[in-house]
Amino acid sequence: MPAITLPDGSVRRFDGAVTGTTVAEAISPGLARAALAMRCDGELRDLVARIATDATVTLITRKDPEALELIRHDAAHVMAQAVQELFPGTQVTIGPAIENGFYYDFARNEPFTPEDFPAIEARMREIVARDDKFVREEWDRDEAIAFFQQRGEKYKAELIEDLPEDAVISLYRQGSWVDLCRGPHLRGTGDVGGAFKLTKVAGAYWRGDHRNAMLSRIYGTAWRDQKELDSYLHMLEEAERRDHRRIGRELDLFHLQEEAVGSVFWHPKGWRLYRTAEAYMRRRLDAAGYLEVKTPQLVDRSLWERSGHWEKFRDYMFIAQVEDEDRTYALKPMNCPGAVMIFRQGVRSYRDLPLRLAEFGACHRYEPSGALHGIMRVRAFLQDDAHIFCTEEQVADETVRFVDLLASIYRDFGFPEFKVKFSDRPAMRAGSDAVWDRAEQALKEACATAGVEYTLNPGEGAFYGPKLEFVLRDAIGRDWQCGTLQVDFVLPERLDAEYVAEDGGRRRPVMLHRAILGSLERFLGIVIEQYAGRFPFWMAPLQVVVATIVSDADAYAEEVAAVLRAKGLQVGVDLSRQKINAKVRDHSVQHVPVIAVVGRREAENRTVALRRLGGEAQEVLSLEEAAALLAAEAVPPDLGGPARA
Repeated sequence: MPAITLPDGSVRRFDGAVTGTTVAEAISPGLARAALAMRCDGELRDLVARIATDATVTLITRKDPEALELIRHDAAHVMAQAVQELFPGTQVTIGPAIENGFYYDFARNEPFTPEDFPAIEARMREIVARDDKFVREEWDRDEAIAFFQQRGEKYKAELIEDLPEDAVISLYRQGSWVDLCRGPHLRGTGDVGGAFKLTKVAGAYWRGDHRNAMLSRIYGTAWRDQKELDSYLHMLEEAERRDHRRIGRELDLFHLQEEAVGSVFWHPKGWRLYRTAEAYMRRRLDAAGYLEVKTPQLVDRSLWERSGHWEKFRDYMFIAQVEDEDRTYALKPMNCPGAVMIFRQGVRSYRDLPLRLAEFGACHRYEPSGALHGIMRVRAFLQDDAHIFCTEEQVADETVRFVDLLASIYRDFGFPEFKVKFSDRPAMRAGSDAVWDRAEQALKEACATAGVEYTLNPGEGAFYGPKLEFVLRDAIGRDWQCGTLQVDFVLPERLDAEYVAEDGGRRRPVMLHRAILGSLERFLGIVIEQYAGRFPFWMAPLQVVVATIVSDADAYAEEVAAVLRAKGLQVGVDLSRQKINAKVRDHSVQHVPVIAVVGRREAENRTVALRRLGGEAQEVLSLEEAAALLAAEAVPPDLGGPARA
């Protein structure tokens, strides 16, 4: 006689085993129609799953957050069924729900193309209209393997073969179509609804291993209703308009090419943008009490073995074998061990702590070519890294300082909103549970002291310690994880870092790994998309163009440019024979914030006519007034200037 406890604390008792459907019907006909799935004792389950004992049950309707992931999961199944109905002989492999959508990987001799999408979407709508019920079945392991092998589905058979011997093998039917799946699912294909769209196709190696077969991955998005779908598609259009790769080409900021896969060729304007961001960060770190260091690029593998990075990151390292020394070196994928080596030089006292060592460290990591994305996912990058060596008692204060610094920097770059995730111990980690208990407790107490609210990100900590992940939100609502703060008790032990405590004894410091921007390349890609290339005046790589109306003003234009450059402004000069309206149009397309127009009158009166990007009006000022005004606007926010243009 199970007792079912509902979210409001009320209890319903039943004479025998029940399902979520039974519970919903007992509450109200309306809920029975709306319920799609349930959470039973915290576990998301099919609505028709059997409940034989006392349990706490929450019924999931379309408005609940959990429903969206289920809709996307089921949409992946519907897409896979549609593909196999339309393209016989195609094998299905893996198809999960992901952020904002879903995908499914298919094995087929001929890759899919976007031209296939209309037919697949049309068949998906037919399958949704059938409203075939999702039916869960548990199979014998060998029978399931044989079933998929007979159907020519070798990938599904391989998945089952690799499952633990005691794993429950569950298959789901939707009409005549069957797939291997843990579940749960909605009631039927009709619950997916019509708010879905296929978005792109890409290649993907089986199980992410480049040594395996290349599969054809179809991505899609699915939402609760058409309004949500339309809003998301609009965001995608806006993201395409802001794509940093396109803007980088149009504004002549950078390029990438095959001879240096995953590395950026910065052009003069792009490098100016890069240096502006880097110089800003250096000033902020100097003011915050950091000492900048520089560690080697090429380090013997023995150091990486001692730190544990060789075991964890060997596949992501670029290796150099030096034959005449019989030694193996690795280009550093991160800066942490080098910082410890600097800390270890000489005798450190508790009076030296906290010691904040910052490094703009150039790192290299092997990323599969399919994972590379413009300047946001590269193989060669610069991290705004720092490592703080402190006592356990100082962790909270250092966390407060760091969060304040990070929030201020994000505001200056135009990102006032961010959220925090707490990533605790992963399954594969270094250090004992006792050490992890201390590290996690120290970080939680630091969060409480700093007033940091966070959501838990289970199992996603670094192999040496728990971390906070700082996720900023951009102008079109996308989230980007950039900053991190990691509490590490492990590396100081492994690399023998110590200091002399107040009582004369030797102690291990706590090591706080922290970054604010993350990699400069990726952060600048985010900034480019945030502003769609219309940078704040202090950041703009070309702030002013002096444009002539007539050739008689050429000499004065050069003089104006010289005066503005003397004020520290980034200035270009346009002496071309184009009409002034064409010049204004061309430089506006290049998102130059200010065009200083000069002609005979301006030359005679020693004035300039300032035209702002996006505006029609002109402001006529004396050369001295214009130079003073623009110089004040160009002051970076950390030096007292405005944060935004």
